[in-house]
Amino acid sequence: MSTTSTLKNNPVLFRSIRFDFSNKRALVIGGSRGIGKGVVESLVAAGADVFYASRSPANGETCGKFVKTDVHDEYAVAKLFTTIDDEGDLDFVINTSAINHCKSIVEIEAGEWDDVNAVNIRAAFLVCKEAAKRMMKGDGGSIINIVSIGGLTSLGRSHMAYGIGMGGVAQMTRDLSTEWSSKGVRVNAIVCAQIMNKGLKERIADDPKLGDTFLRGLPIGRLGQPDEIKGLAIFLASDASAWVTGALIPLDGGNLAKNAGGSHPGMPNAPDEQT
Repeated sequence: MSTTSTLKNNPVLFRSIRFDFSNKRALVIGGSRGIGKGVVESLVAAGADVFYASRSPANGETCGKFVKTDVHDEYAVAKLFTTIDDEGDLDFVINTSAINHCKSIVEIEAGEWDDVNAVNIRAAFLVCKEAAKRMMKGDGGSIINIVSIGGLTSLGRSHMAYGIGMGGVAQMTRDLSTEWSSKGVRVNAIVCAQIMNKGLKERIADDPKLGDTFLRGLPIGRLGQPDEIKGLAIFLASDASAWVTGALIPLDGGNLAKNAGGSHPGMPNAPDEQT
């Protein structure tokens, strides 16, 4: 019997080879809501022991173990990892925290700029650093950063501070992978387009034209849902991606594949003729 047939007829064997998360421990930064919550749920469902860290616990019920943390604070981040050390080694760390002050570059205050980048770059760096120090002493591990498409191409609409922060996380992912992969620590990023959450719903409700603006950039024809990060997160955390590192993998409904001047079937306000 071929290897393919063996795996097809024995899903338990397949899971044990690539997706066995039993006795694995994970930390999700910003895991109380949105895509972070989706990541927590997926890792728990796969059998991992999962901690999630944020300023407040999840809205509504969620799984995993909550640890209150302010990722702005270097000492709070160090304390977070020390607390988890008591539970055993970490195998996966996923950074999902990000904030934005949506103001034009001539209006944003220096303190607001600092606030955005204290979370979007500095906190992500602190988390990666603490995680890697531990993983290098143990059996290695996987670090996954979340990057917005606004870190690779410009969103406009007064997102400059946010875009620079996300671009920094993208480059940090490449650099850390280059430095750490030979030491057993893989570092990758998931590049997200517009994924629906409470804040995005409110923004679209306030400005319905914004929804059409998003859809003009999404050939798939809809916005993403938080649960749709689950499969990619599981893949990057698992042994199935053992030779994947330094990658920026889109979760974007086709956004980055599409030319800014292009059009697609069903696009709002598309031209009558495809040229």
